[in-house]
Amino acid sequence: MMQCPSCGQRQGPRLICENCGAPLGAEVDGFAAFSLPRKLVLDPSALERVYHELSRQIHPDRFAQGSARLRDASLRSTALLTRSYRTLRDPIARGLYWLELHGEKLADNNKTVPPDLAELVFEVQDELSELRDAGSDLPRLRERTRVRRVELETAINELQRPLARNFERWDAGGDPQPLSAELKTVLSKIAYLRTLLRDVDRELENLKAA
Repeated sequence: MMQCPSCGQRQGPRLICENCGAPLGAEVDGFAAFSLPRKLVLDPSALERVYHELSRQIHPDRFAQGSARLRDASLRSTALLTRSYRTLRDPIARGLYWLELHGEKLADNNKTVPPDLAELVFEVQDELSELRDAGSDLPRLRERTRVRRVELETAINELQRPLARNFERWDAGGDPQPLSAELKTVLSKIAYLRTLLRDVDRELENLKAA
């Protein structure tokens, strides 16, 4: 139990006091910050609307003349709400956070390149190496790299579908063990593709700066 820094009412940890609406400064999980059940399928528009409503309600400017304890609670609640929104609005970040809430980490299953991406990883690395040493063949290799960039973005977008299906099965009460393994696999693939995309972008930016 904790005491509201504004009205003094004691209550369980939550973002906002259930009695007076003041920020409590409690450390709660991202779903609880939005008073949401722990469900992976979310309505982005509704989430954004609630975020703006809560942000206005607990904004530090509203409590500038309050006690030091109340001002501190406002700052901590605002920071928590912002972190939670950034996590929940992005399906990939939401999936990673979900693993954390269940005591797991992607790193536990992300030490090796996913087998079905191994060939692609090596191909992209070879292409970037060729691009760095392009010489007179630079225009052709740069265009090839740009095409590859589009392919990587497309592959990442396509993985959103199995990610969404995994979320639906979690919410339907499916078996956590296979669902967790599947979620790790999809997120691992996305992580490697994002790394490749980042490497491609870096090399293309280096060419612009040269």
